[in-house]
Amino acid sequence: MFGVGLQFHLHELLAVRRVAIPGAVAQSAAATALGAAIAHGAGWDWSAGVIFGMALSVASTVVLVRVLADNHDLHTQAGHIAVGWLVVEDLFTVLALVLLPALFGPSGGDMPLWAALAWTAVKVSGLVAFTALVGSRLIPRILDYIERTRSRELFTLTVLVLALGIAVGSAQIFSVSMALGAFLAGMVVGRSEYSLRAASEALPMRDAFAVLFFVSVGMLLDPAVLWESPLLLAGALAVVLVGKPLVALIIVWVMRYPLRSVLTVSIALAQIGEFSFILATLGRELGVMTAGATNIIVATAIVSIVLNPLLYRAIGPLERWIASHPGLRRVADRTVLETDADTETRRPTDPEHRAVVIGYGPTGRTVVDLLRDNRIVPTVVDLNIDHVRALRERGVEAVYGDATRPETLAAAGVTTSSSLILGSAGMADATEVIRAARELNPRLRVLARSSYLRDVDALKAAGADAVYSGEGEVALAFVEDILEALGATPEQIERERARAHAELGIRK
Repeated sequence: MFGVGLQFHLHELLAVRRVAIPGAVAQSAAATALGAAIAHGAGWDWSAGVIFGMALSVASTVVLVRVLADNHDLHTQAGHIAVGWLVVEDLFTVLALVLLPALFGPSGGDMPLWAALAWTAVKVSGLVAFTALVGSRLIPRILDYIERTRSRELFTLTVLVLALGIAVGSAQIFSVSMALGAFLAGMVVGRSEYSLRAASEALPMRDAFAVLFFVSVGMLLDPAVLWESPLLLAGALAVVLVGKPLVALIIVWVMRYPLRSVLTVSIALAQIGEFSFILATLGRELGVMTAGATNIIVATAIVSIVLNPLLYRAIGPLERWIASHPGLRRVADRTVLETDADTETRRPTDPEHRAVVIGYGPTGRTVVDLLRDNRIVPTVVDLNIDHVRALRERGVEAVYGDATRPETLAAAGVTTSSSLILGSAGMADATEVIRAARELNPRLRVLARSSYLRDVDALKAAGADAVYSGEGEVALAFVEDILEALGATPEQIERERARAHAELGIRK
């Protein structure tokens, strides 16, 4: 959730509030009612049924973000709706964790219901205020100090400490979920100049925690218990895989969103996960639910998690099938609703007039100035925050981040540029940058610089179209000066330069 918060801005979530808030409320209420009815039909009392239904109503953030990211839909209109939907569900979970002890506890809770609600509102408001006011001032200063140490390891460790520290602090101090605290912390860091680098550094950790989550889900299951209540398991799966998606589909369709968004949101929410386990555990602590009920929830989560990516891949074929039937298409795909979340700042579409420059040393400065003089728009990637700030003040697009990360290159616009220029000589990871750029844009023209001739072959093997060596260019400059002094014509000098380039292997 910290990684998700890094990539989302408050205005993106507010832009989808018109559908996310009523959608989350209606879907949670419908799933809770269906789950409670199924549990009551199986012989449970209504208190256990309500908690069971609430556990079935909350989708997994880990699963949803992973599925959206793997299918490149996280930053689409549907992705914004789904994440906003989950934030609202997360707030409902926090509310439920406060209300359940007051409603089903042995003594009715330690405080009246109204007091519990008021105290919860105060704590959530306090967390939001803390992250918005204190965090927005303190966190960027901490990262600014860490960046000046030029230690990549320390920066990575700081990002991890911020993510886990604020998440744990949110749970311990403000009594909200760790996921919500991490999400808010990510949004604060995402507003700073370090958002892109923090996101790239957090990516490996996010993947590791996702793996641990899926492993832990499997460890919770006791298969023997499932044979005792197969019909209850089938009913729970029906709520998660049919009831919840159907409610979401109707709501998003009624809001007149495009068919793609309707299908994406409904299927992405057809699963449950970590918050369901928290609610089930609380139900057991209150003496309302049994271990068998918890196993039903865990089994439902496992099945829905396995099926969700497979169902998601069916969105494209289903959309094409609906499009091939005009009558069905007119009913399913209503007028497209434009929202602020759908409005993205796009780069110029002509890639011939865009270039990405890696490094802003003396060579990078000259290259940037020459590109701008010739009406080619440069975007600079640099790990020096002072360079990035100076460039932005001049009106030059600049990205602070590690150029070896594909996310950094993509943010710089490599996919929509014609040229990539490695302006720093002796870059330790120059070959990694070239390979990553080639994967993003195979048609990209890559120009690289090397200090020594011995590095030319490695850079060309990595995919550079042209490599210029300091040793070779100095030698050429000497010879050109001598030839010019001896009266050689410009054509003769150019011919000698081309021959020397070919012999030295400076150019392809």
